[in-house]
Parts: sequence; C-alpha cells; structure tokens
Amino acid sequence: MALGELRVITRNSPTTYYTGSNGAEGPEFDLVKGFAEHLGVELKLDTSERFGDLIPTVESGEAHLAAAGLTVTAERAKRVQFGPAYQDVRQLLIYKLGTGRPDNYSDILGKRLEVIAGSSYAESLKDAQQQQPDLVWTENPNSDLAELLTAVSDEKINYTVIDSTLYKVYRNFVPEIRVGFEVKSGDTLAWAFPKRYDNSLVAEATAYIEKIRSTGKFEQIMERYYGHTQRFDYVGTRTFIRDVRRRLPLYRKYFEQAGKESGIDWRLLAAVGYQESHWKPEAVSPTGVRGIMMLTETTAKVMEIEDRTDPYQSIIGGGRYLAKMKARIPDYISDPDRTWIALAAYNVGYGHVSDARQIARKRGENPNLWFDVRSNLKLLTQHSWYSKTRHGYARGWEPIMYVENIRNYYDILVWLTKNEENESRDKQPEIPTIAETMKDMPNFSG
Repeated sequence: MALGELRVITRNSPTTYYTGSNGAEGPEFDLVKGFAEHLGVELKLDTSERFGDLIPTVESGEAHLAAAGLTVTAERAKRVQFGPAYQDVRQLLIYKLGTGRPDNYSDILGKRLEVIAGSSYAESLKDAQQQQPDLVWTENPNSDLAELLTAVSDEKINYTVIDSTLYKVYRNFVPEIRVGFEVKSGDTLAWAFPKRYDNSLVAEATAYIEKIRSTGKFEQIMERYYGHTQRFDYVGTRTFIRDVRRRLPLYRKYFEQAGKESGIDWRLLAAVGYQESHWKPEAVSPTGVRGIMMLTETTAKVMEIEDRTDPYQSIIGGGRYLAKMKARIPDYISDPDRTWIALAAYNVGYGHVSDARQIARKRGENPNLWFDVRSNLKLLTQHSWYSKTRHGYARGWEPIMYVENIRNYYDILVWLTKNEENESRDKQPEIPTIAETMKDMPNFSG
C-alpha cells in the first residue's frame, strides 16, 4: 500500500474492538491487525460513535475498510464493496424473560420495538412489513445495542433485534434477555471497502481470510472471544451481578491495590476471587484452602501472607501468586493466552499445565495457545496420556471450567465498569483519528 498504513473504521464493543487488560482487544481488532501484518503495513484504527456513520466513512474514502460486524445486505452493497464473508449469523428478536415470549410478528403488534438506526435489522423489518403492514418500529440513532438490550431488560421498550453472535456475548451482561423468534437467517458478516476500479485490497483480504482459515488462526480468534460464552448460567450470572453491587465494594480497594502491585488488571483478580470464594473471607474448602483467594497454607507462606482469612492479605497474596504463575510462563507466549494459561496453573498447578503443553507439542498442536492447551488438559484424565507425563493424573476438566468462568466474570466486570474505563482513557493519549492520519496525505489508490 502506497501510504504504508491500513486505515480501519470500527466500533467500540465486545465483539469488535475494546481496551482490555492487555491493551487493544476484540475479534475484529485481531482480524484487522493480522490483515495489516499480512500487508506489511501499520494499522491505523478509528472508532465511530454511531453505527450509521460506518458506511459513509468508507464511501468517502476516509477509511480503507470498515470492520465492525457488518451484515452484508443488498442496500449496503449498492454503496460499498464487501470482502469475503467470515461469519454466519441469524437476526433474533429479543424480549425480557417473564413478559411472555412472542412467537411471530402478530404477537408484537402494538408493542414498542426499537432497533439501531442504519442497521441491517431495520432493513429486515422493512421486508417483514410487506407481509405484516401493521408492523411498526423505531430506529434509534443515538443508542447502541447494549443500551437497547438494557432498555428491554428495564422494560422501557418491549423488543429489539440482535445478531446471534452478539446475543451469546450480551446475555452474560444482561441476563434477563431471551430470544423470541428468528427475524432473518442466512446473513453473513464481512468487511466493507470503497467501490473502486482497483480491487487489489479486496483481493488481498480474500487471500488473508482464506489463509487464516486454512491455518486454524481464524478458529483460534473466534474461540478466544466467543468460546467461553457458550456456557450460560442465568442464575449464576444474576447472582454475580448482584454480588458485584453488594459485596465487591467491600473489597474493591484491596483488588485495586493488588492490581497495582502485581501489574494485573484488578478486575481480573476480582474475577479470580469470585470464582474461588464468591468474595467470602471465611470460605474454606474440604482440602483446607482458605480465604477470598483460596490460598493453601504453603502458598500463603511463600507469598508472605500471615492470615489467609484476612481479606486484604488474601487478595494481595492471590495477586502475587497469579503474577508468579504468569512470570513462569515462557516470555514468547503472548497475552491473552499467557493469562489464560497462568490462570489454569493457578488452579491445577504449573506442573500439570506444563504436562498439557507437552502433550500438545507431541500431538502436533501449538503449546503456546490456550485453545490447544485447553483441549489437552482433558487428556490428563486418561491413563494412556497421564502415565507418560511428569506430574501424572489431574482432573483436567476443572481448570478448563475455572478459566471459562473467570473469563465470563471478567467480561461482566469490564462491562459494568466501562464508564470508568472511558474516563480513564480520556486522560490517556488518544489514538490518532482518520482525519489526523490523512492530513497532507494523497488519496488512497488501492
């Protein structure tokens, strides 16, 4: 590329791009970052506050592409060129649990249905209106999906529409939402490019998507962000959100202090503490581990903790211990895999995790990816495998469930503290905007 950079417009959301404990994250971010590396150029990322601004930004040439979970539609295809489809989705009508499940459009007539302005959902409803003329809805130009789903949960509106992939993520944040009926099936997601005579960038995107699919990289990215959302516990999620409001404030300052000392996001440490004890200082297991972070007596001594049942000491000790686990993970393993592997070690022991990595290596898999380590931890329950390892048998399912639960808790904590995160980000140097990066630069020619 002539400019040596790839300018991408996206949205700030759990399924696109956000700032996590390890910096920039998100499935769309990982995909476009890989694409920029494939092209050998620098990634310049900008976010749009309004969903309806994505397509115009691409049309104008301000961005080389939009990567924001865009559904391919006939109307959009008149304005932009879509690259290869990379995900199949269904559009779902969402209602609140306990308000009566709607089975079809007739059931929602006269009720308040609201969707994002400029979204593919609005296009689908226009198609449905041809068969159901009395169907009406509101297109909201200012709210995002999270706000609309919260509005459904709070009964400020009756219904909204969301993609199936988004539903799996957001139901962990707004556990009251449920699927009424399918609005549309057979949709695909793809990146949007400006319509030009030179289609070389689209061709490169096609080659890149094919490459990461064939190497398994695409599946790894999808598992990284969606794998832990497959299991949904309605009661557990509601209880966790309740405890965040009632119990976490008692110990939050301790988690924040432990985060500063260990260099680990305090919300991740809080997620570990909840998985271990539900933030109960008096917790004790049948094996004798105690306190909020459920430290063994030996671990407490090594971490220089005198009283495991003291909330402050337990949390500080847990932070130190998780930091120690991360430090033992080889430097060439990058985050977030490094963190997930360290969490597994916190639960089942570093030795068993090392055994699982060794098995992965023997099976021709990647011992540096949680995706592969996860599947090989299960083999530590099988004699044919654990008999050949240094540390022997382990209940390999436990660290898998442990890490998945913590990832869910952590995601919810990030969600619940997002306003604080935005305020913190406002105090930090901003990512250059597309307008800034385009200053005094020639137009992109593909």
